[in-house]
Amino acid sequence: MLDTPQITQTATQLTAIIHMIVPREEIRKVMGPGIQELLATIAAQGIAPAGPWFTHHLRRPTDTFDFEISIPVAAPVAAAGRVRPGQWPAMKVARTVYHGPYEGLAEAWGELIAWIETNGHTPAPDLWECYLAGPESSPDPADWRTELNRPLTS
Repeated sequence: MLDTPQITQTATQLTAIIHMIVPREEIRKVMGPGIQELLATIAAQGIAPAGPWFTHHLRRPTDTFDFEISIPVAAPVAAAGRVRPGQWPAMKVARTVYHGPYEGLAEAWGELIAWIETNGHTPAPDLWECYLAGPESSPDPADWRTELNRPLTS
């Protein structure tokens, strides 16, 4: 299920990121360890997350995922291992929240993209998913919430 999409303006946000390019079938293998690496690195620097983690896909996923696992932070992060500092720019986006298991995300994205086009907007090539509630908060996938964001060029 999708909430009604909205057009919104985001604010600039400091981030800690790990960039990855992986085959589609490996996404589940790399996500958990990547998140844990980010959390451990920022904790070692005395920095706490400033919001939920997210994935920034540099292009719409195909047979490979070219993406960054990202965590918003309140202070700049020093590069360490695979972790790099980032700054998320302010931008205009189409946004909705998907309710359900991760297996339904591809269909949810299709619905959001159709809404964007139907409403006369032009999407940028990238997109991001912000994980508001997932397996760490409930064993029932019906309780999971993923915010879908697609930057707009017009």
